[in-house]
Amino acid sequence: MEKQGRVVVDKVGGRSTVTRCFSKYPLKFIIPRKVGSSETDAVWVYTLTYGGGIVSGDSISCEFTIGDGCTTVLTTQASTKIYKSLGSKCCEQVLEARVGSDALLAVIPDPVTCFSTARYSQKQVFRIASNSSLVIVDWITSGRHESGEKWDFDLYKSANHIFIEDDEPLFLDMVHLERGSISSIAERMQDYQVIAMVVLLGPRIKHIQNLVQENVKRMMSEQLHIPSTASGRQLKPNSANRFTKPSFIASSSVFGPKGIGVVVRIAATTTESVYEFLQHQLAGMEPLLGVSPYH
Repeated sequence: MEKQGRVVVDKVGGRSTVTRCFSKYPLKFIIPRKVGSSETDAVWVYTLTYGGGIVSGDSISCEFTIGDGCTTVLTTQASTKIYKSLGSKCCEQVLEARVGSDALLAVIPDPVTCFSTARYSQKQVFRIASNSSLVIVDWITSGRHESGEKWDFDLYKSANHIFIEDDEPLFLDMVHLERGSISSIAERMQDYQVIAMVVLLGPRIKHIQNLVQENVKRMMSEQLHIPSTASGRQLKPNSANRFTKPSFIASSSVFGPKGIGVVVRIAATTTESVYEFLQHQLAGMEPLLGVSPYH
């Protein structure tokens, strides 16, 4: 596939620096001179598309190379809008990234929002060294609520693949939501309006992995606590105190050799609650990135 964008980050004079940047329609990169404290060594790259979204039939491919010891943030200025499809045309985005030794790449976009009848497929492939660090946030909202659209698109596919030392599969994940003949996506999602995945990997963010795992465990044990009577007997879920469905659900699990990675999966009834979760859980990255993600 022809590349619409390419960014290379290397150390120049001891600092992470964009040494190559190329983009063409419909993709554009904005690279601010400085984000946050001048003492922080991090490059921020904002991706945007002309028209503020991805049009039916668009195919966008970009490539990032993060040199040894460099820190790079890839983000957006707003949610990525996927416009209505024309016929059965699908639009797609492909990101390929190579992360060097002791380098950190944080992919922290706003969510994808698919319009009614939209068809969208994205694939992100990361090739890392054994001591690279990586943060991936990949999330989707149910659509344009103000227009009455909730899970009203036709297709959403998102694949995230991480390979270590070039070709050893470390993490292979796929989310596939498709309008079915038997049940709609909305019926299957029930009242949840956002689904998200967060991947935290590598030595530079080990402290954040540990904190997020503890926080998710605590949040869920509080939310999913089944009330008991004064005698200590647990109430049955179908009794008068019927168990209510939580508005925010999260789970975390480790992956990879020696548990080098953590994946958190989220389902929530509001986009705001996921933003708040991400702000809170990733706040510890501020010293690495210059500003806190989703600030």
